[in-house]
Amino acid sequence: MPIKPLNLAVIPGDGTGPEVIAEGLKVLRAAASRYGFKYHLTRFNLGGERYRKTGETLPDSVLSELREHSAIYLGAIGHPEVKPGILEQGILLKLRFELDQYINLRPVQLYPGVPCPLRDKGPADIDFIVVRENTEGLYVGSGGFLKKGTPDEVAIQESINTRRGVERVVRYAFRLTRKLGRKKLTLGGKTNVLTYAFDLWERTFREVAREFPRIETEYLHVDAISMWMVTRPERFDVIVTDNMFGDIITDLGAALQGGLGIAAGGNLNPEGVSMYEPIGGSAPKYTGKGVINPLAAILALKLLLEHQGFPAAARGVEQAVISVIPRLKSLAAGKMGFSTRQVGDLVANSLKKWSPTASSRGTSTKLSAGVTRRS
Repeated sequence: MPIKPLNLAVIPGDGTGPEVIAEGLKVLRAAASRYGFKYHLTRFNLGGERYRKTGETLPDSVLSELREHSAIYLGAIGHPEVKPGILEQGILLKLRFELDQYINLRPVQLYPGVPCPLRDKGPADIDFIVVRENTEGLYVGSGGFLKKGTPDEVAIQESINTRRGVERVVRYAFRLTRKLGRKKLTLGGKTNVLTYAFDLWERTFREVAREFPRIETEYLHVDAISMWMVTRPERFDVIVTDNMFGDIITDLGAALQGGLGIAAGGNLNPEGVSMYEPIGGSAPKYTGKGVINPLAAILALKLLLEHQGFPAAARGVEQAVISVIPRLKSLAAGKMGFSTRQVGDLVANSLKKWSPTASSRGTSTKLSAGVTRRS
């Protein structure tokens, strides 16, 4: 049966985003050739430069086009000459909310050969996944100002949590834990202070847990999770938590796995269009220098392939990254011992040589790399 081509929207974004996405697409070409699947790319010009020229962030017409794709591959959004918040809210959060990407998925995995800031901890100790609610909580933007700009100013920001929103992310976390063969799911919250929101979270968690009797469950305050991530990261399999806490602990997780140069994530709508991205920002000071690490973008591609139904290709990309890591002097920008393009070449060439021969869908078709550009 013919494979349905991967219809991929590409948003290279700002700063070094286009540089790392170029290397990710290089690896995609190698993966498609190696595992026999077709794909089509549509490039979208979204980011700081477009905003500076037109005042547009994410027009509804472009959003409608994005809805027609299998997935979105994002570089980075952030421009030094655009006020913070404009691009983040106008592009990133709008994409998450409008496309209902209610799961933020962040694997925290330390690969062999990557230095870890924790003494005596290695790859066997740091291998867990954070499932973060992605469309509710404090990020909804509910609130406002009273007497703004005066000595009596009041700022209110409310955390919005719905039974539907909490249940679907909790249920996804249980299903993911079972699918991956993990033993334990940890709920992170703050029931002793945020009593209303996390009462809802904990009750929902316990109710859904009854449907998954073989999965061990625990509740931990998020501050305790932060402590255990540093002292005993091996205790975690899968963590599920709300939007704000998830945002914080996943950056801690990125530090444990070697830094932003290797951390990738997905904004998932399991029933719709998902978006995959390296976690690091646009890093404007490195733009055009060819020194930025593309491995996080390549691992974001690995997540994309995995969740879009190409598991063998995803495994091949990951193994290629693992094989290349020992050749790098460092994961830090400008210290790798190779240029951005050279690292991409190393991964692509390693992928072509990786031993398993089964394609990701059990077929062998020719590569199709058609590209459409959108303004």
